[in-house]
Amino acid sequence: MTGEALDKRSIWKPKRCNTLEHESFCFAGYDISIRESVDTYGALVWPGATCLCQFLENNQQQVNLMDKTVLEIGAGTGLLSIVASLLGARVTATDLPEILSNLTFNLQRNTKSRSRHAPQVAALTWGQSLARDFPQPSHRYDYVLAADLVFPHDYLKELLETMQHFCRPGSRTTLLWANKIRFESDLEFVESFKKTFKTALLAELPQQQVRIYEGTAKE
Repeated sequence: MTGEALDKRSIWKPKRCNTLEHESFCFAGYDISIRESVDTYGALVWPGATCLCQFLENNQQQVNLMDKTVLEIGAGTGLLSIVASLLGARVTATDLPEILSNLTFNLQRNTKSRSRHAPQVAALTWGQSLARDFPQPSHRYDYVLAADLVFPHDYLKELLETMQHFCRPGSRTTLLWANKIRFESDLEFVESFKKTFKTALLAELPQQQVRIYEGTAKE
């Protein structure tokens, strides 16, 4: 999700897995098996991801992913990218280099012979080498997906910069961001998000404490 220094400097550390485990889901008419990794922030499936998956499945007229180009930042275990792929999108799932092995494994096992377009995987560290690795206009996306990336860590500024890189004026890119509200820093990021993008609250799930926002570039 963010750089290696996150483990050393973050204020809040979520629960980690001690062993390799699998979680099962059902989205887009398919059973999905997710292998969770060990001792990394990309190890677990977070509530924001499952809520955004459900939203995409249930609102396909509002958000039609068929043949659309989709980028996920901080893809983690890959559940959200898998569901977007199963819904017909051309998906590129990104995360830190050390996350990509398990991410690739989950994508391949759950989309092979199922997806209209084979999903791609790429390394992306927030705020670093964006113009070099994802230059405009060759890397334009219809949708950018983000789920549960905001909690007390030192890279919220870089996260917002990354969102801005892919969702800039003239890009016609729509950003879909889901996050469980846990801390004051989550609400502070929401305010920064609203100042940066033209936003709409698409869904609020009080039981899961998850909000789903849509963002587009301010012209």
